[in-house]
Amino acid sequence: MSNKKRKDYPRRELSHDSHPTDKWIQNIFLGWFDPCPLNYDYNPISHTDGLKIDWRFHTFVNPPYSDPLPWVRKAIREQAKGNTVVLLLKHDSSTKWYSLLHEAGANFMMINGRLKYGNTKTAAFPSMLAVLTGHEPNPILKGVTEFGECE
Repeated sequence: MSNKKRKDYPRRELSHDSHPTDKWIQNIFLGWFDPCPLNYDYNPISHTDGLKIDWRFHTFVNPPYSDPLPWVRKAIREQAKGNTVVLLLKHDSSTKWYSLLHEAGANFMMINGRLKYGNTKTAAFPSMLAVLTGHEPNPILKGVTEFGECE
């Protein structure tokens, strides 16, 4: 076995949780609720925990890349309430959270090229958008099920 260090992939200095969402992606989701905004001065005592609040009908999330699983689970719960949630994630189909998204019926949109974090630094990995489409409750169908009227 060689004593050479293996290539550090993804490059550690570019794969931490403190990079903002690229501006072009922010523009697409302008006006959408963000329960996890980048906040360099985050204080768990005085700031809201996005995992503990209700999300809105249209929600965009750029969760911490180091641990997206709790955010993915929350997004799936919010989808079940009828909310549409889009998550910006690294493209890694070998993970538990990717499997959960697939099972929940997410659509995966691969991002061509690497994100730039709004500056010259390029992401150490490919990224994707995972889209969990909610369904707005239809007031006309209230009380109607697949098998007919509810009593």
